[in-house]
Amino acid sequence: MEKVAFIINPFSAKKNYQPFLNELKKKVSNPLYYISESIEGTDAFIQENFNQVKIFVAIGGDGTISTVARNLINTDKILGIFPAGSGNGFSNETQFSKNLDELLGKIKAGNSRKIDTFTVNDRLSINVSGTGFDGKVVKEFEKTDRGFKNYIKVSLKTFFNYKPIKVKFFDEAYQKYNGKYLMLNIANTRQFGNNAYIAPKASKSDGKVDIVLVKKFPLTYSPLFAFRMFTKRLKDDEYVTYLSVSDIEFKVNTKNWHLDGEFNKIKSPIHVKVQPSSLAILI
Repeated sequence: MEKVAFIINPFSAKKNYQPFLNELKKKVSNPLYYISESIEGTDAFIQENFNQVKIFVAIGGDGTISTVARNLINTDKILGIFPAGSGNGFSNETQFSKNLDELLGKIKAGNSRKIDTFTVNDRLSINVSGTGFDGKVVKEFEKTDRGFKNYIKVSLKTFFNYKPIKVKFFDEAYQKYNGKYLMLNIANTRQFGNNAYIAPKASKSDGKVDIVLVKKFPLTYSPLFAFRMFTKRLKDDEYVTYLSVSDIEFKVNTKNWHLDGEFNKIKSPIHVKVQPSSLAILI
């Protein structure tokens, strides 16, 4: 078995990581693991063990995975995942389950493939990032105990009070899309998490991301929007627009963003750039 390191976010999965650790210790003798206290601590652990470890396994949600992945971009190191977040969008999209035996089998086989990542003003994203309504939702969601029910509650409360954002593209080819939107998402994979497919046709290995522009829609449209999102049927219509791009610049009149579900403040102008085949993941 290749040398492996396990990085545990103790705040994921309702802070209950001990059963995972107990099972890991039963099945792997003297596993190399780190219980992360901070992003800086995770970065330091990876750098300290970089030369002797081939596979780094992130145990947490999309934010944890993104933190680990950031250290592995454009290297020969491989990312593994044990999902323990509230949405687990990226792990759903890369076929990682909450089954340790399955994960250990993948580690033993050691097979990997390269996928794309992208940056928003040089900040890494591996899954779905965005601004507008969902940026605000993530900001409010982080004040709760998380969980899908709280996400729905916060989303509904935010929807009624939210003023659309103004988006202005620099490239002439996209200027016809300038205007007011409920939200703008950048999708490297198809879903936010919890099987909510915001970009059903997005591919993590085509050198592009899908920009998803959603106009504020009437309440009567929301059941259709939700139905389509949870059944992989969202498509271009009067409220939803998809742009497939590898590099794009625009301005937006808010600094509230989420990158892979983690709240960030990012100033305009915004530059989104795809990094093709930049991250190796276990398969």
